[in-house]
Amino acid sequence: MEQGRGFSAKHWTVLKILVGGMLGMAVAMGIGRFAFTPILPLMQRDLGMTHSVVGWLAGLNYLGYLVGAIVCTITPRILRYPLLGGGTLLLSLATTLAMGLTVSPLGWGLLRLLGGIASAVLFIIISAEVAESLARRGYGHWFGALYGGIGLGIVLSGLIVPQLDRIGGWSVAWLGIGGVALLCALAGTTLGRTSDYSPSIVAESPEQTVGLRPILLLASAYFLEGLGYIVTATFLVAIIAATPGLTAFAPYTWVAVGLAAVPSTVLWPYLARRIGNRRALLAAYAVQIAGILVSRQATSVFEVTFAAVTFGGTFLGIVALTMAEGNRRMGKGGLLGAAFLTAAFSVGQMLGPVIAGVLADRQDGFALPLLLAAACVALGCLFIVADRRYPPRPSTAP
Repeated sequence: MEQGRGFSAKHWTVLKILVGGMLGMAVAMGIGRFAFTPILPLMQRDLGMTHSVVGWLAGLNYLGYLVGAIVCTITPRILRYPLLGGGTLLLSLATTLAMGLTVSPLGWGLLRLLGGIASAVLFIIISAEVAESLARRGYGHWFGALYGGIGLGIVLSGLIVPQLDRIGGWSVAWLGIGGVALLCALAGTTLGRTSDYSPSIVAESPEQTVGLRPILLLASAYFLEGLGYIVTATFLVAIIAATPGLTAFAPYTWVAVGLAAVPSTVLWPYLARRIGNRRALLAAYAVQIAGILVSRQATSVFEVTFAAVTFGGTFLGIVALTMAEGNRRMGKGGLLGAAFLTAAFSVGQMLGPVIAGVLADRQDGFALPLLLAAACVALGCLFIVADRRYPPRPSTAP
């Protein structure tokens, strides 16, 4: 009986750590970054925003994400400050809420930039803390589930934004989803306070790192994935909303993305333990490419659902596999590796929406931007194939 109670207490502690981290990811990423996707068609409808303006706003958000990642890479010691996590969480909430309080493109741009910085710092802090906490308790194989919190935030925004739109359009949508983020943040921090997190988790010193050579090819593939996937991540709902006969269905494709994303962060790592990280990543990239290509000419509910599910079912799985592989290669330098990989990814994310938005306005559609996005992801596959640092055989971890 004592042993059983001890196991139950440990299991509950681990679950609280994981759920607290997932809620943090839902706030910082699923809502703070990706709520823009279901709300932007409302802004285009009500305010007449062009694809180019949308692309620049998305690009500024990812520029902020890049800045946050670079700062964490260059000065990892700042991540040990206890107030940093709370401060960036408040910044993420404030910038989400404030998007509904202005009609200035400059104001939106500044808010998206600051929100991107907050997202990057929170992503790195939460990833490092949860990874170390789970590993210390012998539950490291649960780590991939953390990124399912991003999918949770996507599902919430996809379900709630259409209802908020009926109440007051794009502005109420931002304010309402900001309120949802606040509730998630309160729940997540409550769990975090009782989850035995330790500031020493992010207290790596430069002397403990091993250099970035082990992850250069991994980061190159991750950059190309960021450049390609972000076109769908930014414009999917807007593309479907502009498709005759599918306008009413458009917001719910984002729900399909989130529902596919939540289990993907567990399923892809599970597959990697069976067939190896390289093969699992190549499979995820291939499925994503198929979805992007289908989305170029999607005109039916089945086709757009396929595009949404293949996108949602792969992009977070790729994040989970890449971050886990980077952590494995970097060892004691895991925090630096997470920051560097996040920076590489964010460069691609910053460039993708700007290029795609301009091309879409010039080409009067997204056929060419989506084709180029698929090509970028395919090129990323070549870097994975060329990378010889993957384990020679799959892990036998449960």
